[in-house]
Amino acid sequence: MATATDHDEAADAETLTAGVVGASGFTGGELLRLLVGHPNVDVAQATSREYANKTVGSVHPNLRGAGLRFSDPGDLESVDVLFAATPHGVSMEQVDAFQAAADTVVDLSADFRLDTEAEYDEWYDGHVCPEYLDDAVYALPELFREDLPSADLIAAGGCNATAAILGLAPLFDAGVLDGGEQVVVDVKVGSSEGGASASKASSHAERSGVVRPYAPTGHRHEAEIEAILDTSVSFTAHAVDMVRGASATSHVFPDSPVSKGDLWTAYREAYEDEPFVRLVAGGSGVYRYPEPKAVAGTNNAEVGFELDPGNERVVVFSAIDNLMKGSAGQAVHAANVALGLEETAGLEFSGLHPVGSP
Repeated sequence: MATATDHDEAADAETLTAGVVGASGFTGGELLRLLVGHPNVDVAQATSREYANKTVGSVHPNLRGAGLRFSDPGDLESVDVLFAATPHGVSMEQVDAFQAAADTVVDLSADFRLDTEAEYDEWYDGHVCPEYLDDAVYALPELFREDLPSADLIAAGGCNATAAILGLAPLFDAGVLDGGEQVVVDVKVGSSEGGASASKASSHAERSGVVRPYAPTGHRHEAEIEAILDTSVSFTAHAVDMVRGASATSHVFPDSPVSKGDLWTAYREAYEDEPFVRLVAGGSGVYRYPEPKAVAGTNNAEVGFELDPGNERVVVFSAIDNLMKGSAGQAVHAANVALGLEETAGLEFSGLHPVGSP
């Protein structure tokens, strides 16, 4: 976590320039929203092939006052940090151009999240530049803060994987789990995970009111969770009737008895100094466990748990905004660390209550 000295240096830091490739999508819009409000960043370029020369506000109405226009992605400007919010497969084709344009590249696709070419052969459609995989640093600062300052290629985590990893990682760090136990992860996610492009399944008439399993097995984020936690995971994803949010419920079965005190110790040691993680584990009030609605629009993650001693089971809950902590917010947080800025810069929004469907 940033020190007081780091904060002073960040306050005096010169303004850095940033570009966003793929800025017309939901994630691209969130990146622009965060960067426009960032105290140490000027947005120099926002690209979109489809909307080149049109105002950013014509696509993202919340940014109508930003004074930005989309430019063609073929004409990249030189910037200090470049965020690539492109579909899978684009960044691996363009990474040389991205790195020529910026000292630090933060990729929000799946192109550099896994470690090996073999994993991309198994879970995706291969990889055209596997030589970059060893250089890429996973963006999640809660786990990889020490690696980020030296990184020039940063891979933001997937939203489902981020939710699951944040919930489970403290149990591995504390030795409650050692990698040999059964781990079952069930994620409910909002419609914005599918991006801005329309499909039959994402139309309002088809999506409204559903709790629809869309990846009962074999979801690509399963590989990401397994790679980061070094364990086998059984993963299922459901589409539900909300716009923003990913809620992960994980069931784990430790080999040795564990108490509620053990769990509190594990989670407090992992997250008590983290600026964007809140522990929510069965307290009083309406929101007794993590809920996406409570973190909508923020870079916060809520993590909680419950012990089921009769079944020797621990149930872990974690909730994020998939477009923020699961994508754009995580990317800006990682860039802040990599560039020596205050970790929370541009990410201070604490959410709203009450709020409608996120």
